[in-house]
Amino acid sequence: MRVLHTMIRVGSLDRSIKFYTDVLGMKLLRRKDYPDGKFTLAFVGYGPETEQAVIELTYNWGTEKYDLGNAFGHVALEVDDTYKACEEIKKRGGKVTREAGPMKHGSTVIAFVEDPDGYKIELIQKGTQSTK
Repeated sequence: MRVLHTMIRVGSLDRSIKFYTDVLGMKLLRRKDYPDGKFTLAFVGYGPETEQAVIELTYNWGTEKYDLGNAFGHVALEVDDTYKACEEIKKRGGKVTREAGPMKHGSTVIAFVEDPDGYKIELIQKGTQSTK
C-alpha cells in the first residue's frame, strides 16, 4: 500500500492551480471536468502519480468558499533550505504565515505558508527532522 493523494476543496480552481504550480513549483498532472456531477478535479505534484503522492484539488462548480473547520492540519513539503524557500515563495506572491526557523521544543527547521483557500502548508528543511 502507499499514499496516493490528499484531496482539498478549493473555491477557484485556476487560482489554486496557479498557486501550487507557480508559487510552490508543482506540475499540473491532470485535470478533468465532470459535468454531470458539476465538479472538476485537478491533480498537482512534483512527480508522476505512479511514483509520488500528489494533491487533488476539487472544485465544486459554484462554490467559492469553504469553512475549513479545525480538524485538518496541513500538508508538509520537504525543502532543501527553508529560509530560501520562504523568500522564493514571497517573491512569487505566496503568503508566509510562519517564517523559517527551528520548531519550538525541537531542532527541526520549519515554516508555514498558506494557499489561496487558507490551507496550511508546512515546509520542513531536509536533514533537520527528527525521526524519533
